[in-house]
Amino acid sequence: MSHSLEFANVVDQNKKIHPHKFTLWVGIASILMMFAGLTSAYLVKREQPGWTNFQVPLIFWYSTATILISSLTMYIALKSFRERSIIKYKRLVAVTALLGILFMVLQFFGFRQLWLSGMVLRGSGAAQFLYIIAGLHALHVLGGVIAVLTLFVRSGNARIRSYNIIPVEVVSTYWHFVDLLWIYLFIFFLWVQ
Repeated sequence: MSHSLEFANVVDQNKKIHPHKFTLWVGIASILMMFAGLTSAYLVKREQPGWTNFQVPLIFWYSTATILISSLTMYIALKSFRERSIIKYKRLVAVTALLGILFMVLQFFGFRQLWLSGMVLRGSGAAQFLYIIAGLHALHVLGGVIAVLTLFVRSGNARIRSYNIIPVEVVSTYWHFVDLLWIYLFIFFLWVQ
């Protein structure tokens, strides 16, 4: 009888979501609601007089390709971690972080190009929304880059190195979410320009 109770406990434990993963999903849901609200507000506000349209800079296409490639490198890094191929994992995590940084640099130059073209904060509600939406996304990407760099540092430190998959899965999920969020925003920007 005691073995069946132990087995039932193990099965119940396996069905539960890890607290870190649960927290991540709650955070993702709140971030989604925030961006849905901002993009909805943009659509409502653009009907007001004095609203200016904009042209999406070509550099945003390059930043989109960069973030998609980073999602692929993060996927392969997670797979490598699961296979305990730590050297490959470390390299791919480093590449993912560098691609995240490159994405932010490309975004900076893209928004600088919009600024120089006359899309400034004062006067245009479109510019205000655009910069707020993109700035918030950049902050989330920065958080992802910091998390990816933390994985890299932890993988190189023998004292704290472990084969706990949870942090890698959490960061990987967050990174893919931030990537997909940019794809949504990029399509939105193309649609509303």
